[in-house]
Amino acid sequence: MLNQLQNNPFFHAKFLDNLISDWITAFVIFFISLVILKFCKKLLIARLKKISQKTETKLDNIIVSYIGNINWNFFILISVYISTTFLKLNSFIENFIYYTFLVFITYYAIKILQELLEFGTEIIIQKKIKGDDDNIAIVRIISKIAKISLWVGAVLLILTNLGYNINSLVAGLGIGGIAVALALQNILSDIFSSFSIFFDKPFRVGDFIVVGEYKGTVKKIGMKTTRIQSLQGEELIISNNELTKAKLQNYGVMEKRRISFNINIDQETPVYKLKKIPNFLKKIISSQKNVEIDRVYFTEISEDHFVYSIVYYVNSKEYEVYLKAQQNINLEIMDKFTKEKINLSHPTQTVYVKK
Repeated sequence: MLNQLQNNPFFHAKFLDNLISDWITAFVIFFISLVILKFCKKLLIARLKKISQKTETKLDNIIVSYIGNINWNFFILISVYISTTFLKLNSFIENFIYYTFLVFITYYAIKILQELLEFGTEIIIQKKIKGDDDNIAIVRIISKIAKISLWVGAVLLILTNLGYNINSLVAGLGIGGIAVALALQNILSDIFSSFSIFFDKPFRVGDFIVVGEYKGTVKKIGMKTTRIQSLQGEELIISNNELTKAKLQNYGVMEKRRISFNINIDQETPVYKLKKIPNFLKKIISSQKNVEIDRVYFTEISEDHFVYSIVYYVNSKEYEVYLKAQQNINLEIMDKFTKEKINLSHPTQTVYVKK
């Protein structure tokens, strides 16, 4: 039976430079490939669905949904590409099938990369910067730039495989990019500075910062400028480029404040009172809320006064808390000095009159 089929002149006939038997083989492989791909799709989706039910992440759900959305056209194209490898086709048809296959593969690859990029963007927004509209806008812009870059890279890849020399195209894009960058130099500088602020986080909304002669609380970090509420109440608008170049003091990350000050005592104060001063200064400062004493010492004997150096910490970054603590300390010191009859030193000038 097999010999009869092999000797049948029909199978030895040619169509488009290929034996009929080769065409039959190609069609059989085409349908087998189509069935296998469809079966693998169903099997893979079923397995992934079982895995996704055991995990909390949405990543596997995205992959399941994406694979489920792959239509028959893609499977038919793969099957055609596989089956035609058993045939001798002219270069035009062969190249057409290959490049069509390449375009489809690239398209689906870029689409899934876009889905994963979008998934990562949403994770960053929800877990890292939820509620911060300005930083959300920055993240979405970065995501869009990345997506555009993916498609540009895909187009260049396809053109390269088509045999085009993309060096001149890349050079042209580079020259065009330089021209645009020069025209928008200041704007782009501020935008990239906002990216730097977002990633490096030298300050956040709500931090009290000092930039040169300006100081205040950060209210908004925009794409081009940052808005600061000064202590006087007015709003300062500073470009992001200036902020990234300037020396900046950020009090928002400060866990506690260190306060150092001196008290000058009248030189007429007797020694036994001078010995008492460090102890009651320590008691006064230690009794304050959110205050931690560091040291109190009699440090200097000047021509007209004695100097006590005091250092303590306020366990709060709030400026108002420090002011209240310092005020209470000053009032209690003055009250204690009054009771102990200890006088502070005042600048004096002695005039000698010659008779």
